[in-house]
Amino acid sequence: MNKILIVLVSTLLCSSCNHQNTEKAAVNIDQQFDYFKDRFVNALWKQYPGWASSVGFHNYDSILTIPNNTEKEAGLLFSQKYLDSLKSFDINSLSQNNKTDYYLIKNNLESTIWYAKEFDSGSWNPAEYNIGGAFSEILNTSQYPLEDRLKNIILKLKNVDLYYAAAKENIKNPTKEHTDLAINQLSGAISVFDTDIPEAAKSAKLSEEEKNILHERCKKAVNEINNYVNFLKSMKNEHPRPFNIGKDLYFKKFEMDIQSKFTAEEIYQRALQRKKELHLKMYQAATALWPKYLGKEKLPNDSLKLIKMMIDKLSIHHTHRDSFQSEIEQQIPKLIEFIKQKDLIYIDPSKPLVVRKEPAYMQGVAGASISSPGPYDKNGNTYYNVGTLANYSATEAESYLREYNDYILQILNIHEAIPGHYTQLVYSNNSPSIIKSLFGNGAMIEGWAVYTELMMLENEYGNNAPEMWLMYYKWHLRSVCNTILDYSIHVNKMSEKEALQLLINEAFQQEAEAKGKYKRVSLTQVQLCSYFTGFTEIYDLRETLRQKKGNSFNLKQFHEHFLSYGSAPVKYISEAMLSN
Repeated sequence: MNKILIVLVSTLLCSSCNHQNTEKAAVNIDQQFDYFKDRFVNALWKQYPGWASSVGFHNYDSILTIPNNTEKEAGLLFSQKYLDSLKSFDINSLSQNNKTDYYLIKNNLESTIWYAKEFDSGSWNPAEYNIGGAFSEILNTSQYPLEDRLKNIILKLKNVDLYYAAAKENIKNPTKEHTDLAINQLSGAISVFDTDIPEAAKSAKLSEEEKNILHERCKKAVNEINNYVNFLKSMKNEHPRPFNIGKDLYFKKFEMDIQSKFTAEEIYQRALQRKKELHLKMYQAATALWPKYLGKEKLPNDSLKLIKMMIDKLSIHHTHRDSFQSEIEQQIPKLIEFIKQKDLIYIDPSKPLVVRKEPAYMQGVAGASISSPGPYDKNGNTYYNVGTLANYSATEAESYLREYNDYILQILNIHEAIPGHYTQLVYSNNSPSIIKSLFGNGAMIEGWAVYTELMMLENEYGNNAPEMWLMYYKWHLRSVCNTILDYSIHVNKMSEKEALQLLINEAFQQEAEAKGKYKRVSLTQVQLCSYFTGFTEIYDLRETLRQKKGNSFNLKQFHEHFLSYGSAPVKYISEAMLSN
């Protein structure tokens, strides 16, 4: 009996030792991976100093990367080197947190190689060569003194001529659409060098020599930008590359950019089905509202016409073109108060949100957007960029304002600001893993913003008014049709006429909005799929967890837990949350 006890004790001790050794090994592997991530990120900023500046890491602000073949090859070698380093780690031995980081790093490096070798947009998209944003970000950061920022700008400006010489060399067969965008945005970028930087230098404590050098180099930058614009305007390109990228490039770009559990084809089919469901909901809502607003008119037999008539009736209620931005500013505190009352998610009052006119160098793609400080500048301003209506005719402005009427404008602010992009990106910057913040997944970011629109109305934002619900369905249809439009144009070669028919007659958009969206889809690829794809995955996850947890499910806890994973792809967040 004693012998048996001794054997059992020995077995248990060995088992305990083995378990402890296994745990130590797992800890060591995760520690090794953490060291690898630190080395990788530090090397990443040396390789891509412009990207570093944009996320608030300012050690390399003085460096302007020249986009030539030497730099391209260096980027390919960098990506391959770190892909090879990743192979030394057994992904199944990593923690859940590090597994996700592993996938994110791997996808980033593989994407870099694919973009350089296969997509090669640097040869057909002249708008990629716009230095306005890079210099503006350095000028406007508050992380270090103005004088030091201007000194870095002086150094960074030194090789602007080499930069645009390389850009001209790279452009082979540009699309007409991207050429027009480049000319428009670069004309706006000039203001950074002939106005913004010189104005800032007036109050800076620089020596006269430094001010003179800065002045001359700003003039040189303006001259180089103008030369590049003239190069684009005079370029003979009788057979420009079509902006439609085709099925093969589209499917691969979707895989790389979206990182979804769905394929491009699957999400396209889901969007088509969702459009049918929304049309039914909108028909029911519009029919119920008909007596209140159009009671004297006969109900049309065509359900889409009926919906459009009701939307047109409600859309006449909108702000004035001159008060569009101020109206947005006034709505932000109301959204914060509603979220506090309903206890939906914590909003950090110390993180500033600034509503501003969209900078000139950003114009031409989206009418409203968020510019968030990076994880190295967590306390910096988040900017809500609002497109200007200054250049719109009276008819165009009225069309635009009807699109962003009193109901839709509230939903837009939910999406862009509270608790949409602004809130999510604040949480992302506070993620314990900088990888998840740096390699932000567009489908997760946009999907969260789209999800919050529905979530707010589910919690009685707008007092459950049928008018608000009808306009929400219209707005949500926009995300759905973004996917249909993007896929149809780039894969199925949908014509402009067919696209406008979809947007105006089936998505009930104003003509100005529809034309703007067509312009956007001609300048981007796959990104418009991110809204509906991310929304679908987030909503599916929430409902799965609600069913799994039953009465113990808490909406606020779900939101904060979900956002604690930074901006990782939803499929990885789902894996982590469902495994708990």
